Amino acid sequence: MNPSLLLTALCLGIASAAPKFDHSLDTQWKLWKAAHRKPYDLNEEGWRKAVWKKNMKMIELHNQEYSQGKHSFSMAMNGFGDMTNEEFRHTMNGFQRQKNKKGKEFHETIFASIPPSVDWREKGYVTPVKNQVGTCLYNPNNSAANETGFVDLPKQEKALMKAVATLGPISVAVDAHNPSFQFYKSGIYYEPNCSSESVDHAVLVVGYGFEGADSDDNKYWLVKNSWGEHWGMNGYIKMAKDRNNHCGIATMASYPTV
Repeated sequence: MNPSLLLTALCLGIASAAPKFDHSLDTQWKLWKAAHRKPYDLNEEGWRKAVWKKNMKMIELHNQEYSQGKHSFSMAMNGFGDMTNEEFRHTMNGFQRQKNKKGKEFHETIFASIPPSVDWREKGYVTPVKNQVGTCLYNPNNSAANETGFVDLPKQEKALMKAVATLGPISVAVDAHNPSFQFYKSGIYYEPNCSSESVDHAVLVVGYGFEGADSDDNKYWLVKNSWGEHWGMNGYIKMAKDRNNHCGIATMASYPTV
C-alpha cells in the first residue's frame, strides 16, 4: 500500500476484515505516531509501542474472526491504540451521576405510534460529535437548555424505545470497559463480556433500527459517543437492541425537563 494511502487509512480509523499490509508493524507504528501526533520521549516510546502492537494484533485477530462470521462488528486501530485497556477506562470512562438525586416518573404516551426505526439526526435534532477530554461526568450546569429536572425511565428497552420514538434523543449510560468497545469500528456491537448492570460511560441514544431482516440479532440502538468522529462510525455505534438490556443500555436512561 502506498504510504500516503496507509496514512490516510490510519487517520480515518479504517481497517479491512483481515488487514494485509506490505509494511512491517514498525513502519505502521511510525505512521500511526505521525497521524496522531504522539511525541514520546525515549523512556516512554518503548512500552507505548509494545502496547500499540499488542492492540493491533488483537484487532487483526478479531477482524479475521469477523470475516468468518464469528462477530457482528468490526474493530479498527484508532487514537487510543497506545493505551492499555485499564488506562483507557481510567481516562475516558468513569460515568458518575449525582448521588441522592432521583428523577420524576416516566409516563408512557398510550396511543403514540411507534415506528420500526428512528434516526433523530435526519430531523436535525442531534448536534455534531464532540471529542471529550477526560472522563464524562454528569453536570447540570452544562445542560444545553434551562433544565429544571429529569425523568427516569424504567429499566426496560421497551420503555426506552417508546421514549426515543416519541420524545427524541435519550441520555443513557453503558458498560464500555471492554477492549472491543475501545476499538469498535462498525456493525452491531454485541459483546458477551458486557454487563447489563455495571455502567461506566455516558452516551446518547439518537435512534434505533435493524439491519437486513427484522430479527432480534439484527436490531440495534443508534448511539452517539463523545470520543471524536474518528472513533466508530463517524463517532457513532450501533449497539445490540432487545437482547436482555445488552451493556446496560436501559439501566440508567433519562431525559431532562425544561
